[in-house]
Amino acid sequence: MKQRGYGFPRFKKFGQFKSVLFPQIDNDAIQGNEIKLPKLGKVAINLHRSIPDGFKVKTARVIRKASGWYVALLIQADVSVPEPMPHGHASGIDVGLEYFLSTSDGEQVKRPRFFNQLQRKLKSLQRRLKNKQKGSSNRRNLIQKIGRVHERIANCRSDFHFKLAHHLCDHAGMILVEDLDFRIMAKGMLAQHTLDAGLGQFVNHVLPWVCWKRDVYYGKVDPNGTSQECPDCGAVVKKDLSVRMHHCPECGSVKPRDVASGQVIRNRGLSAAVGYAAKENVCGVEVAGALPSQLAMKQKLES
Repeated sequence: MKQRGYGFPRFKKFGQFKSVLFPQIDNDAIQGNEIKLPKLGKVAINLHRSIPDGFKVKTARVIRKASGWYVALLIQADVSVPEPMPHGHASGIDVGLEYFLSTSDGEQVKRPRFFNQLQRKLKSLQRRLKNKQKGSSNRRNLIQKIGRVHERIANCRSDFHFKLAHHLCDHAGMILVEDLDFRIMAKGMLAQHTLDAGLGQFVNHVLPWVCWKRDVYYGKVDPNGTSQECPDCGAVVKKDLSVRMHHCPECGSVKPRDVASGQVIRNRGLSAAVGYAAKENVCGVEVAGALPSQLAMKQKLES
């Protein structure tokens, strides 16, 4: 095996693999409430949605979850959907743990604690699991119960993310976020709370998908120093994590720290997405987030 380059085989325990992929499937595989899978034949399914006209079924993946078996279909159509262009009202979003997110418009959403609500039930079931004999029916049924609790937590989190993403798209034509690496946050002392909130899932997967579906522009900006700038005058206001209010000594601006950070994110995103530097606001004060090179280019064009 070493000569052929395969390496040492890894141990494959029972129940390790959760899905199987069928890379090729007939376009007329779905007939009524049945799907015809290669090597398996016709299998009865609960069809949630019919295949839209003009789409072809390309692949099928059978997935085993704690709540049952599912089939995920990949469909394709000969159409090209353009990416949303910057338009409408811009909203900057700052995510965190005290508040799940804070927008540049002043809206703040509390962080729901999905895992904490069912943590006691999980502890009780896992405590009973260690005394069960391996390979027994009681152990298998108890693992099934634990899996259903974990799936319920994941479903609640996903439902919250999608509803919140649609709520944000209802009030904005452009949504701008920080380009953060949430894997670093998931390794610190707040790892459990970060993973429970699912910040990476929301910012990198759910929100971009909903924005594309709702024709809302989605963009990322440089995260460096977003919480250390004043969104009204651009002054640098140093503060550590324990300071939750933004007080600017230059212009006297006072607002929640996360809301101020969201406004800085919005200003940076506007400078990059719209193609011009938002040099002044309605009061004639310089706006933070405009890069020096962009300001110089705008002044050169104006002259």
